[in-house]
Amino acid sequence: MGAVTPPSSPVKSAHTPKQDRSRATRQRLLEAAVACLAEHGWAGSTVSVVAERAGVSRGAAQHHFPTREDLFTGAVEYVAEERSAALRALPVQGRAEVVAALVDLYTGPLFRAALQLWVAASNEAQLRPRVTELEARVGRETHRIAVELLGADESRPGTRETVQGLLDMARGLGLANVLTDDTARRERVVAQWAALVEEGLGR
Repeated sequence: MGAVTPPSSPVKSAHTPKQDRSRATRQRLLEAAVACLAEHGWAGSTVSVVAERAGVSRGAAQHHFPTREDLFTGAVEYVAEERSAALRALPVQGRAEVVAALVDLYTGPLFRAALQLWVAASNEAQLRPRVTELEARVGRETHRIAVELLGADESRPGTRETVQGLLDMARGLGLANVLTDDTARRERVVAQWAALVEEGLGR
């Protein structure tokens, strides 16, 4: 009597659907583009460098992003979405914690990558309109989320300017952090700004 063959069960495909693979490749390229910009700047971030970091061929990179400008404007959009998502994910806390969290967003790798794109856009005509439009959109979104997190009432005179001043201060600290890590000074500035925001926004 021959061996009994157990009932066959459906075989699960070991392959990720093509569409999922494509999305995964695109995601790796965008993450690699952001990392390259943050580490090497615009001049050192070529399609080949990004493709190598992402672990894909140059041809695969160009399939998703035909030109260098397409790749890095895609990275702009990715940075914008990641920054907005990071803001939306902030837990509801006291205003001092919200101020500190907002400042942290401007001292991390996403802001550093965005800064490199701003610098590149100032000299690259093809990048400038896309970067300008995206930054305006991100600025509006950041302001809106900051208002929500701070529990600010924009119907009160001066509230909008107080929130915008906070975001401008955070951006300035982010710029300073590019050259030197002055954490102790930044913490003192943030503490003072948190007190000013509390006073400016009221209870």
